[in-house]
This record gives sequence, structure tokens and C-alpha cells, in this order.
Amino acid sequence: MKVSVTTLSLKDLDVDLLIIPVGRSLARARAAQIGGPIGEALSTALMDFEGRPEETLLCYPASGRSHRVAVVGLGYLEEVTREVLRRAGAAGAHLAMKTKATTVALCLPDSEFSSEVTGQTLAEGYMLASYEYNRYKAHPDEERTITERLVLHAGTDEKSARRGAERGRIEAEATITARDLVNLSPHEKTPTLLGKMVERFGRKYGYEVSVWDKSDIEKEKMGGLLGVNRGSLEPPVMIEMTWKPGKAGNSRPVVLIGKGIVFDTGGLSLKPTKDSMDHMKADMAGAAAVIGAMEAIARLDVPLYVMGLIPATDNRPGQDAYVPGDVLRMHSGKTVEVLNTDAEGRLILADALSYAKLYRPEVVLDLATLTGAQVVALGSQVAAVMTQEDVDADERMNAVMEAAERSGDLLHPMPMYTHYADALKSNVADIKNIGNREAGSITAAKFLEHFVDYPWIHIDMAGPSFLKTGLPYRPAGGTGFGVRLLTEFIRDYAYPKKR
Repeated sequence: MKVSVTTLSLKDLDVDLLIIPVGRSLARARAAQIGGPIGEALSTALMDFEGRPEETLLCYPASGRSHRVAVVGLGYLEEVTREVLRRAGAAGAHLAMKTKATTVALCLPDSEFSSEVTGQTLAEGYMLASYEYNRYKAHPDEERTITERLVLHAGTDEKSARRGAERGRIEAEATITARDLVNLSPHEKTPTLLGKMVERFGRKYGYEVSVWDKSDIEKEKMGGLLGVNRGSLEPPVMIEMTWKPGKAGNSRPVVLIGKGIVFDTGGLSLKPTKDSMDHMKADMAGAAAVIGAMEAIARLDVPLYVMGLIPATDNRPGQDAYVPGDVLRMHSGKTVEVLNTDAEGRLILADALSYAKLYRPEVVLDLATLTGAQVVALGSQVAAVMTQEDVDADERMNAVMEAAERSGDLLHPMPMYTHYADALKSNVADIKNIGNREAGSITAAKFLEHFVDYPWIHIDMAGPSFLKTGLPYRPAGGTGFGVRLLTEFIRDYAYPKKR
């Protein structure tokens, strides 16, 4: 989809569909302001429009260059948030699909936000709502029309709107990269194939990629990754991505780590199929989010040294599969008693977290579809976020929560009190890989905490990463959750004065 910005008069816009977001009680004033055939058509139709958030009304001017005109409600202007704007963009996209519009103009509304912010969020909402995954359909929906050109009408502040629109386009496209990876059939994203895909992305977007093979992983003594991989025919890989521009403001990296279980059967602790294993192609959604974020960071040319690490394997019950009772020696040297082979994600993340120490990172964020307990606690629209309880915990948590609020990838903090680690005590090893039924997301995070000695943020995104039923700009299937969250966090980190 091509995205551009214009300041042309609305009457001169030659598009299939013109979309005008308006607040409650302001629609008639906006119609009068526009005037001409467009304003007249709107004035007549507005008797049926209240301006509620995401409410839409379509009308057809008697003349003019815009073939159709629609208004999208924003609610009361004092209550308009970035999410309201993003959903207004999504509502416009759904109207465009309904009317088979291929060229669309979307007006930036008046709000407390700058044209840059408004342009970004409208573009994100529109593009993300337009997404459809049809790679495996012999006959894709022929009734569905894709927008070829989206024009944002910026009033007078064209430069600001253009900056926002470009950032929104890039972040949306990077999110779509992550969605495509999650939705991809497992046989097409084995660890080896995933590594090759990331190498192609690196060449395309300008970041460095190194893919370790099994012998490299063995040299690093990554017992968690190797242990989980024992049941597989396909060897594991560790994918290392590096974005280090010459103008980077940091000498020690910010590290992003994504769980890369490309398919999870549960191993010998086999999952049930319905509503469990049948969704496990999404168990690499954390890895997909990191890949998408690295794309966005490079394309936005963020002046920050950033690394991405993805330990990748599947978790199967074949070959010499690891078993409950096995004791694994991890990269850090610590030993882990395995009591459930379906608690595998934390084992591969632990090795990546331990390896990250070698770079003396300024901060590390890991993203993982780690626990079903996260879904029970917070549902499918909000991920859990945890960090060590030290003197800088509030600062880290505030930074990631602000990025979450702006991106729409919502987070909710969970506690990390010391006593939660008691559930991980083992009689035969340093720790065991599961706790009890209580506080499952927290005890998983406390397990990971054993392998970090640097500022660290853990995000458990099991629920929001893959949806059974679509939301306004998040489709059923892979959502790309985390890409825009990470990108906004990294931009804040690079430009702290703009927080």
C-alpha cells in the first residue's frame, strides 16, 4: 500500500473514498466548513450520525471528485486517545473494503495530538486493519479489494503529518512481517528456514545477521536449547541480529530476545490438540516480534546500538527427547531439573539471557508466549510485564508502560516478590523448571531472573500474540503484538528528551 500526504483542498481529491473522522457534536460544523457538494451530502446524511467512537456513515455526493464520502466517529474530543485514532483508521479501512475502494483519502481530525502523532496512528490503524493472510488459499477472496493508495489529508501541517505517516507505515509493515511469520505453516519455518529468512531480512533492511548452527550452540554449552531440541529431527539455531549505526549513542547494546519455539507439541508432556497444540505455530511469536522490531528500527534509522537474539527449535517427543527428571546444565553453568517438558520456552530463553551478559547490555527485554497463566490472568488483549525489584525497577517499568500505551500493545505489571522463587527450589539441581499451580506467569519470570545480572524486562504475551476472533485492527491468527511496543521503547531510549 502506498501512503502519501497532501494539503490539497478536499474538493480536489480524486479518490474512491474520502474518510473524515469527527468528534461528537462537531460533525455538522465540519460539514459546513467543508461546503460544496461534499459538505451538502454530509449535512443531509448526518441526521443519522451521533459521532460515537468507530461509528461510520457513508454518503454519496451529487458531484465532485470524491466518489464516496464517509464520516467516522471519535466520541468526545476531550476523550480522544491514540487508540481511538488508531481504531478510527481501522474503521475507515473496513469501509474501504466494503465499498471496494482502491484509492482512499483520510483526513487528520482536530485533537490534542500533533499532526505527527495523528498521522502515525491513523496510518497504523488503517494498514493493520487491511491485513489478510491468504498464502495458502488456492482461491483468495475475490470479493475483497485491497487499498492501493492511502492519502492522508494534513490541513496545513504537512511536514509533521508526513513524518508521522512514514513512521506509521514502517511500523505497520514491520508488524505485518511478524504476523506473516506467525501465520506461516510450521514446515516452512523450521529453525534452519527461519534463520535463512532472517538473513534475507538483514540484507534487505541493513542490519547484520549471524546464524549459529548446532556445533556453535554446543561450543557455547547451551544446555537448555540443546535439551529441548533433543526430540527433533531438525537441529536448533541461535539467530543473532545487530543494528549498530555509526551515530549510535550507546557503546553497550540494548538487547531484544524472542522465544523461538517454531512448533510446540509439549514434548513428552504432550499438549491436548484442541485449543492448545493446534495454535502452537504461534509459539515463536516472541521471535517474530523481535524480527519485526529489528526491521522497523533499521528502516527508521534509529541511532542506537541494538541486538536481537532468537534461540530457535521445535519441541517434539521424538528421537532422544528430554524427559521429566532430566537435569540440564545451562549456559550459565546452573543446573535445572526438568519436571515438565512443556515448560520449554524458559529453558531456551535462559540460555539466551545468559549469553547476553557477554555484551554487558544496558537493558534486555525478552518477549515470549510463555505461560497459559498469563491468558487466565489478563486475557487476550493485555500482556504481562515483569522486572527485577531493584532501585531502578520503577524507571524501567514506567518506560515500557509508556511505550505500551502509545503503541496500543498493552501491558500490565505483575509483582516479583522474593517468595515466588521458593516454588522453584529443587532437591537435585539448582532450580526446577516449573513451580506449582499458583502464579504461573510470575514463577516463570522468577526462573528467568536466575540468569540475568543486568537491567531486564520480561513480557509474557501468550494471549495477545494469537487471536481466535479478530479485533478492529488485529486479525484472527497472528497479531504482530510487540513489534510496535519494542519500536516505541527503542525510539524513546534513543531520544530520551522526547519521552
